[in-house]
Amino acid sequence: MSTKVLQRFPAGAPRGSWPAEEYAAARRAQGEPATVVMDLTSDTFLVVVPGPDED
Repeated sequence: MSTKVLQRFPAGAPRGSWPAEEYAAARRAQGEPATVVMDLTSDTFLVVVPGPDED
């Protein structure tokens, strides 16, 4: 299964701020199945959606 990254957010957001979750919630409200995942290598949160499978 492949994914498409919609947006990247630094992990060091101010306390009480969840910009990646807010962005994903807005996308879900528009009908996109957005999910937040953590990229440990780059220390960022990624908002992703399922992408087309590449054969």
